[in-house]
Amino acid sequence: MSLEKVKAYFAQYGMEDRVQVLHESSATVDLAAAALHTEGKRIAKSMSFYGDDDSAFLVIFAGDARVDNRKFKDTFHRKASMVKHDDVERLIGHPVGGVCPFAVNPGVDVYLDESLKRFQTVFPACGTGNSAIELTLPELETYSHAKGWVNVGKGWEEA
Repeated sequence: MSLEKVKAYFAQYGMEDRVQVLHESSATVDLAAAALHTEGKRIAKSMSFYGDDDSAFLVIFAGDARVDNRKFKDTFHRKASMVKHDDVERLIGHPVGGVCPFAVNPGVDVYLDESLKRFQTVFPACGTGNSAIELTLPELETYSHAKGWVNVGKGWEEA
């Protein structure tokens, strides 16, 4: 159902045909990279964090980035607390492995991490553990309705 919700979302922009349904799993960065024949760092992974009360928000990272707890706390004024597996679909609107920044539940804010800015295009999921779409960064900004860019990742910086 999540895939259909994302395809319907992209249909309003005439882009539903760009959603790729894969024969292989794309539920992790490594699996997605293999299925899409690309580098893992170009996978736009969605990480879900608890917000205030019973809310959640997403930060979209490059596949090789990890959360930097200090930067996260300085930016969001809270400790990085990832949404528990059992709460993800209820709070975000997509199941684990298919979480994406499109057609999320009302009130779910989306932020894009600076780690993505190295790439012309990236591959976020589309609601299931075997789907993706290739988007330019301006497209990702537009269609995710991102609140903005943040710098809360680590481990990706090139020397």
